[in-house]
Amino acid sequence: MLENKEKVVSVYAEANPNPESMKFVMNVQLLPEGQSVDYPTLESALESPLAQELFNFDYVSRVFIASNFVTVTKGSELEWVKLIPELRTFLKSYIESGGPAFNEGFSATKQEGTAVSSDASAEDAEISKKVIDLLENYVRPAVEQDGGNITFKSYHEGVVTVFLQGSCSGCPSATVTLKAGIENLLKRMVPEVTEVVADGVTV
Repeated sequence: MLENKEKVVSVYAEANPNPESMKFVMNVQLLPEGQSVDYPTLESALESPLAQELFNFDYVSRVFIASNFVTVTKGSELEWVKLIPELRTFLKSYIESGGPAFNEGFSATKQEGTAVSSDASAEDAEISKKVIDLLENYVRPAVEQDGGNITFKSYHEGVVTVFLQGSCSGCPSATVTLKAGIENLLKRMVPEVTEVVADGVTV
């Protein structure tokens, strides 16, 4: 876990394509660059006191934590204009008071879906490595800008399966982004790819 040595924490809200999510960017580092964790429920957030505190707000339905931002997804009809000041104030005071983002000894290095399956054939493994490289270097930075994350799950017979997290999960425009953006890029750069699908995406 990274320690926060900043005396004054600034937090600003940034909208993203998912109208139910809001990205809160901070001038502190919560995780090493390139790492992130997604908590779809309170029960899944046992390793993160920060996420657990956010779930105490009854309108919070999902929490995604990355290097220097937290994406909060709401599950109510309340407008963001009413929620943003409360969440900004909470995040600022929590971090400034030394509240931990994660429990001692926590590590986000084992990200689900970023490795090539040991069962894959040599050809599939080579294609998978190309896909992972493209996702890491070209797709993920753009997705993170929108408060989410994408990780590779599998490649089989031309079909790439990915995980979408944070603001991307449940986003109305996720399918458009997946097909018009990510799928087109991968098909152009890796001819063996015929389709890209997202695991568990609800649109």
